Amino acid sequence: MRTISVAKGDGIGPEIMDATLKIIKATGAQVEFEEVAIGEKVYLEGNTSGISQEAWDSIRKNRIFLKAPITTPQGGGYKSLNVTMRKTLGLYANVRPCRSYSPYVDTKHPTMDVVVIRENEEDLYAGIEHQQTADVAQCLKLITKPGSEKIIRYAFEYAKHFNRKKVTCFSKDNIMKQTDGLFHKVFNEVAKEYPDIESEHWIVDIGTAKIADTPEDFDVVVTSNLYGDIISDITAQIAGSVGLAGSGNIGASCSMFEAIHGSAPDIAGKKIANPSGLLMGAVQMLDYIGEVKAAADIQNAWLKTLEDGIHTADIYNDDNSKRKVGTMEFADAVIENLGKLPNHLPVLKPAKEKPFVLPQNTLPLPQKKELKGVDVFVDDQDKNPESVASKLQKMNFDDIELVMITNRGVKVWPNGFDETFCTQHWRCRFTTKSERTLEKKDIVQLLSKALDNDIDVIKTENLYTFDGERGFSLGQGQ
Repeated sequence: MRTISVAKGDGIGPEIMDATLKIIKATGAQVEFEEVAIGEKVYLEGNTSGISQEAWDSIRKNRIFLKAPITTPQGGGYKSLNVTMRKTLGLYANVRPCRSYSPYVDTKHPTMDVVVIRENEEDLYAGIEHQQTADVAQCLKLITKPGSEKIIRYAFEYAKHFNRKKVTCFSKDNIMKQTDGLFHKVFNEVAKEYPDIESEHWIVDIGTAKIADTPEDFDVVVTSNLYGDIISDITAQIAGSVGLAGSGNIGASCSMFEAIHGSAPDIAGKKIANPSGLLMGAVQMLDYIGEVKAAADIQNAWLKTLEDGIHTADIYNDDNSKRKVGTMEFADAVIENLGKLPNHLPVLKPAKEKPFVLPQNTLPLPQKKELKGVDVFVDDQDKNPESVASKLQKMNFDDIELVMITNRGVKVWPNGFDETFCTQHWRCRFTTKSERTLEKKDIVQLLSKALDNDIDVIKTENLYTFDGERGFSLGQGQ
């Protein structure tokens, strides 16, 4: 008997969780449930993370967590519990299957069957932000080679395990050449190890447009955290409804399963919410723990229920629906259909008995790291780049000199344009006239000279090469 930690959440969470658990229990699956409290009530009791130590203990002990949607209170410095859990437990792979169920659920894309695999720990969701000057705030985008390799390998192994034919990478490396460029580069390297699976890359903007237009051209999509969040919601919506999509968050030791939608407080307590998203998350969970027959039985019964036209209000329509039902009535209809197969929608056959075992990361890291310069970020209310440069040149010494100033990424000195709008946030690049490698004491001396000349330095970024390859961006227009 496998024990699963369960949280009923907020808003419609308790209603759809009760319906989901009732269906799981009706299959006879060898599971039992241990309820934990998380979410709005815990937040408002003064816990800014929204989860108690007792809940953490349960989840870490049981290793499997089925979670209903929660509400994060506005203001008050409350952190997203979803992000906290994914990162704290190392749930690096967010798996979101998005299928159409035409004609029983309205969609313009009746043949789509896309799985979005989203990196879950890095990118802008690191949440590292700073107000650096009166008019400029910064958010750090962190992409790592090991993190990229883990999620990309997961995508290819997922495709291999579930007999998928193609893996598509989305990035924006025509602009973010270091961060998204690293993700794309790792994708190309890993793809070579899977010659039987087709691989391709799209720039995220046109790729997302392509998914919205012709999703049937895609199979498995792998991408970074922010893009994956947006793309998976778009993909679920065009399949028919975000309310039908479940989500798995997979880690090396723990995994969490949920619906992709929120807590919908506007309909909470009305007993009309569709439990399908959470139920599909539970199907992923049952597959994951080896209860493959129960998973297949639930999904096939659910498909049969959709075919029978027994629909909750969110997907009800006069053309394809026969009976509008509430949350628990829908669950009862699914239970009544257990053991039956859909007549038209694809039957789900039980998955392999065990989930695939992920290989370890194998791509080598660069060995030689050399310091080639430093970007000194300065807060200066002077909006004239020439004037700012004249102040910064007082920091020059020996063979170290100011070579470039950018504002919001655009080169404004030397040879800047008068038309370029400038804030009081300046990136000032210092390098050596020779090819010598800088030493850390050179940076200390630079900062000392800034202090002597009353220059307000707000941060520095060291400029490195790795195995001779530049590890920093050029200025736009440089």
